[in-house]
Amino acid sequence: MIRRMATHPIPPFPPGFLWGVSTSAHQIEGAADEREPSVWDAFTAEPGRVKDGSTAAVACDHYHRYQEDVALLSDLGVDAYRFSVSWPRVDSPGGLDFYDRLVDELCAVGVRPVPTLFHWDLPLALQEAGGWLERDTAFRFAEYAARVAARLRDRVTQWITLNEPAEHTLLGHALGVHAPGRRLLFDALPVAHHQLLAHGLAVRALRAAGVTDIGIANSHGPTWPASRESADVAAADLYDLLLNRLFAEPLLLGEYPDGLGEFMPEDAGADLEVIAEPLDWYGINYYAPTRVGAPLGRDDAFAGVPIPAELPFSLREIEGRPVTDSGWPVVPEGLTDLLTAFRDRYGDRLPPVVITENGCSYEGVDDRERIAYLDAHIRALHRAIEAGVDVRGYFIWSLLDNFEWAEGFARRFGLVHVDFRTLRRTPKASYRWLREVLREQREGRQGAAGPETDSAGDL
Repeated sequence: MIRRMATHPIPPFPPGFLWGVSTSAHQIEGAADEREPSVWDAFTAEPGRVKDGSTAAVACDHYHRYQEDVALLSDLGVDAYRFSVSWPRVDSPGGLDFYDRLVDELCAVGVRPVPTLFHWDLPLALQEAGGWLERDTAFRFAEYAARVAARLRDRVTQWITLNEPAEHTLLGHALGVHAPGRRLLFDALPVAHHQLLAHGLAVRALRAAGVTDIGIANSHGPTWPASRESADVAAADLYDLLLNRLFAEPLLLGEYPDGLGEFMPEDAGADLEVIAEPLDWYGINYYAPTRVGAPLGRDDAFAGVPIPAELPFSLREIEGRPVTDSGWPVVPEGLTDLLTAFRDRYGDRLPPVVITENGCSYEGVDDRERIAYLDAHIRALHRAIEAGVDVRGYFIWSLLDNFEWAEGFARRFGLVHVDFRTLRRTPKASYRWLREVLREQREGRQGAAGPETDSAGDL
């Protein structure tokens, strides 16, 4: 039995609430020589791109060990598993066969498969043709989505189009610290538009295939001005525009926020009807608020991310808060604030919400800091529900320690420890703690509604 980090049990969540964990293909699958190359393969091959010089060629070898990992999911007791489909693998002969096997294995143990169609691993051939700077990539994505749906739709009911287009735009194309390593600053904004267009086209393709439960996984967080000075407030407003509203309002309102039109492709306005295809639910990845101030007039860095002097804002430390091993502040109430703010801003245009990622990086198998983090954020999520926000699910990042992008293997987000030399899996204290929480939640469902019913209906 895992001793509670807090005095009281976590309150029961509503009947049918979906509990899950998340991963992504490039970060765990390995078997890089059994698929077409991705933009991340090219990026990590360049010296200095990844802090520890590692690559994801093997990663957790989930491609060959998926049955072991599905057994961990079954033992954990989650309702659902959010994974991503590798577009480069699907482009390879027999590539979809792996996802057939994975989905069958998940269904056999009663875990709902929730695939994400794009988690940053663009096929290298498409990148060499221009990647997300080219409008055509959005149409290629819709074709790919249709191929995956045709194979898996008989067993997969719930789908995610894109993961974190904001980060892929900012880190991959504006600042160059993620693949494909472009440093375009504001000239990267067409990448945002083409990803959103790809989302809308994919929604249409999935609907045409008979799919009825579709969302997106956008990253969001409160933006706090560094002070009440007008320059800091203006900088924070701009940052919020770029990282939150730019990726929410085209989807929910069918329009771009004022002030961004000049950076978008000429035909962006005509695409908004496609981008705003109705969603069944809206996914939010939450990690922390961001404190933003006026530019410092010099190049700077924050949590390892370069902030060029040309940008009209700077990122500042949130003082007085514990930080994770990634240097990110721990602010659980930010999740409550974010969700209630979204409810207030978008009203009935906001569909039901699913937290598609929330988690933290800490070392060690006896990871009490992770238990405290998750306990606090789950309670913060419950407070948002009590405040009237329609939240239908919560996915923890991540099931496994994995290849953490430009950090390599230096950061551990998993509930399960992976020895990257032997690939041995060892459930951490947080895994056992979560298993107990989920057991209590199931018992709460039974106590509130009689015998437990299937929670795998559409969101």
